Amino acid sequence: MTRKQRAQMAVDTLKRVYPDAMCSLEYQKPYELLIATRLSAQCTDARVNIVTRELFTQYPTLESLAEAPLEEIERIIHSCGLYKTKARDILGICRMLLDEYQGVVPDSIEALTRLPGVGRKTASLIMGDVYHQPAVVTDTHCIRICNRLGLVSEDAPYKVELALKKILPPEESSDFCHRLVLFGREYCRARGPRCEECPCWEFCPTYRK
Repeated sequence: MTRKQRAQMAVDTLKRVYPDAMCSLEYQKPYELLIATRLSAQCTDARVNIVTRELFTQYPTLESLAEAPLEEIERIIHSCGLYKTKARDILGICRMLLDEYQGVVPDSIEALTRLPGVGRKTASLIMGDVYHQPAVVTDTHCIRICNRLGLVSEDAPYKVELALKKILPPEESSDFCHRLVLFGREYCRARGPRCEECPCWEFCPTYRK
């Protein structure tokens, strides 16, 4: 079985198990997803959703958030960890969007990664969820699971992204990455994976070992 064939089997299986592929971060506007994703570094999505409800209620527009006192943003996001760096990046993102992009979240990886604290993973999520372009979000679930399934043999996020782009159907790649998060939480966990109950066991080389 080729990696491309195994990738198609993984896409089909996870689509059946998780028909509703959705981002677990809550947002109403594109810039809110950008900020929520920045907050999610070394923090759970559940915690981020709690924090962003307060943040976006207190500062409901991009303009109001860009003018918010740094100390107040730090207070609100404190429980997300790395709050000083994240607060500074949030202000930088908002101000740069207003100053250089007329308040619109840009639609290219190159432009997105110019924003403070925004890397390829965040940029890819925006491209897939906001602009519905083929995108591969290489978070820890994606890297772990795709190695276990034999889809890649890489640990570096960018190398995993390039490898997956060669074997995933482009129109499925973004939703597939969302499904990997759900699958990683329920079955293919970092510790104590539920291999005996896993819907992917038939084509998983790690299970066969």
